[in-house]
Amino acid sequence: MRKIIYYVATSLDGFISGPDGEISGFVQESDAVERYLEDLKKFDTVIMGRKTYEFGYRYGLVPGQPAYLHMKHYIFSGSLKFEKQDSQVQVSEMDIGLVKRLKHQKGSDIYLCGGGQFAGWLLEHEMVDILKIKLNPFIAGKGIHLFGEAQSKIDLKFIHGRSYTYGVQILEYLIDYARNS
Repeated sequence: MRKIIYYVATSLDGFISGPDGEISGFVQESDAVERYLEDLKKFDTVIMGRKTYEFGYRYGLVPGQPAYLHMKHYIFSGSLKFEKQDSQVQVSEMDIGLVKRLKHQKGSDIYLCGGGQFAGWLLEHEMVDILKIKLNPFIAGKGIHLFGEAQSKIDLKFIHGRSYTYGVQILEYLIDYARNS
């Protein structure tokens, strides 16, 4: 079965962006960013919520087009519509059954791209398998939490970590739902 890997940048206090999607505190160019971009090549499927997909518009993403050309996109939204939609992009209601079917399909592990609210929903349904964070050395103070408003207490098992320039660390954890049952 494929794993869902939540690979995301976060501040030391657990925010993935500022209140309005502001990301100026995050390191934009470093060997950690290069590692992240290299790691993305291993995925053939990406899942995300509407707000994360629309965030890409700020950086030139054309609505209805894939953000990652080599990946099949599943965007979970009840309201997102496109005039022209690429065949690599599928929009679906919030459907945990679809997520389960994706995990059982053949292919690489699944990249969970940002989105605290969507990631929290998946965590509450015990669908996120690995948390891989690019820990940035700053305190945001407020913004979008790593897992949105999720309330579950979940244990993590440290897998691997490495330090990069500018104080960025990439830390990988296995999410252990069994210990919380």
